[in-house]
Amino acid sequence: MSGSGDQDLAAAPPPPDPFPPDPFPPDPGGPLRDPDDPFRWCALAAGELERGRPEAALEAARRAVEHDSPDGPAAGWGYRLASLAFERLGRDAEAVAAAEEAVRLVPGSWTARLRLGTALRRVPGRWTEACAQAARAVRYAPEEPGPHVLTGDLALLRGEHRRARAAYRAALSRAGDHPGARTNLGLTFLRWERPHGHHDPAWPVDPRQTGRTRHVLEAWSRQTRVLLAAALLAVVAVVLGTGPAAEAMAGGAAAPVAVLLITLRQARRVRLWSYVPAMLARDVWLALSVAAALVAVAAYVAAVATLPRALPASGPAALPDLLRSTWAGPAGVVLLNGAAVAAARVLAEAWRGRPVRALAEFSAAGGDRTARRDIGVTLWLVVVRAWSVLAGAAGVAGALDDPRWGLAALAVPPALYPALARGGLLARARRLPVRDGWLTAALALLAAASLALGGAAAAALTGLPDRVARLSWQAGVGALMAVVAAYAIRAARAWWRGAPGPRRTSLAMSGHRGHGPPGDASPPVDLGGEVRHALACARGMVLAYADATGPRALAVGSVGGVGPGGDLHLVAAGDAWAAAEHDPRVAVFVTDPHRRRFWAEVRGVATGDAEAATLRVTPKHVVVGEYPGRHRGRFRDV
Repeated sequence: MSGSGDQDLAAAPPPPDPFPPDPFPPDPGGPLRDPDDPFRWCALAAGELERGRPEAALEAARRAVEHDSPDGPAAGWGYRLASLAFERLGRDAEAVAAAEEAVRLVPGSWTARLRLGTALRRVPGRWTEACAQAARAVRYAPEEPGPHVLTGDLALLRGEHRRARAAYRAALSRAGDHPGARTNLGLTFLRWERPHGHHDPAWPVDPRQTGRTRHVLEAWSRQTRVLLAAALLAVVAVVLGTGPAAEAMAGGAAAPVAVLLITLRQARRVRLWSYVPAMLARDVWLALSVAAALVAVAAYVAAVATLPRALPASGPAALPDLLRSTWAGPAGVVLLNGAAVAAARVLAEAWRGRPVRALAEFSAAGGDRTARRDIGVTLWLVVVRAWSVLAGAAGVAGALDDPRWGLAALAVPPALYPALARGGLLARARRLPVRDGWLTAALALLAAASLALGGAAAAALTGLPDRVARLSWQAGVGALMAVVAAYAIRAARAWWRGAPGPRRTSLAMSGHRGHGPPGDASPPVDLGGEVRHALACARGMVLAYADATGPRALAVGSVGGVGPGGDLHLVAAGDAWAAAEHDPRVAVFVTDPHRRRFWAEVRGVATGDAEAATLRVTPKHVVVGEYPGRHRGRFRDV
């Protein structure tokens, strides 16, 4: 029996091991190969994030935190990676909680501050806190591009273009090939604003709530204008059909009553009346839409009041007389206000900002996907600018009957070429193709319109037959109308497909965080055994810092200890505490009494720990070396 049982046990498969000896591919850069090593789990989580697998990264980060001590060296890194995984999964509240835990564990870590600031920017009402964390990250690591990019993103989201431009330029001075900073810098030259610019990120209110209020205001404006236009057309149809203007006016008086009912119904849906004035001040086009509805109401009342009591004729024959009356002015406002506002918005958006400088930054972004998208939209803005110049020249020439104004149209193609050349698009045309057939057609039509209008003016000035000048003029005007049609078709196709269109609202910020892993996912600095031994045995050390008077050095009597996370706890004088408030970047120089020629320099961020009465230094960079002796001295980075 026992032998049979032993054979059965021998034949049975062994139970699965939850942690096999080497369950993952070897990591040459990993500190340990032990599956219980938290650093290895963190490295695995970072790799999963690079491969776009946030669920697996979150599980690996959880394992790292479990296998480390509560305040161990990998705990802060694990919480940062977990926060990044939560963010990519759309779980913003958990991302903030994990980032806050990382900051609590390592308050002097610029990576933890950067992670918390990035997570807070996605939470409504915490924009100010995100700015504070970004500012701390910049103070702790001004040499890194990541904190400057986050500062620029936060400023750009609020429409602070000058501050955003300075932050992006600071980031590019540290990393000139940062595609996200380069693309967003181009947006600052266009004075870009979010599609829903009515909401201030600093407001302590959910943007979805202000978005609902904006939707109600837009719906009220649209319904009011459409209702009044339909009512006025009905009144005109009655007048032209039967002729009793009094009855038509009585019927038209019902439209304002319907508008009042719509207003009361929509007003009950607004929950944030206290924010409406600020929303209108921030969003010019929302304010213009509301104002257009109010103007349409006044114009409708004026149109009904000035409707002619009697007309010389009835039916369609009376329409010319109706259009020549004073009624035509307010009626045109009621019927055409929507088209006028749309046209004004397209022209105003095209003439805002500096598209040539923006194109230069977009084209230098190294083929970033968002940059290519913004290049196409910016070229459409250039097309609208060129079209408005040609249309203005043609309109002035026709109004003044002076063909010399048509010669101005010949300056448009030469002006477009240096604009594109300065933007760098011609040099990078093969690497950054913009596949937009309608854009190509619009550019060709603009060139044709410019040549035709200029040729018509030249023909009139040189005494050629009027027929030649007239045909050339008609061709130029037809090309301008074709550009309008190409723009409208392109916008309609984009709206139908839900794709980026030719309008400014299709511009987008870049979320590219630079080449390689993001800065807030980088591993912490490990002191190493040699440096820890020197710190533990040192009889004295030197703390280098900078205060208002300049660089200074201070002898530190003792080390309060080296935390599990690698932080140094120094017992320093009050001058060092005050200097840390002024500039937290410090350096600690130490020698090993047992190895007389060994020295180490720990550069990091100093924060005061009032509870422990020590100055806490979080390492950023470690350099070790040997004093010159019998052999030449040497040093190395750790």
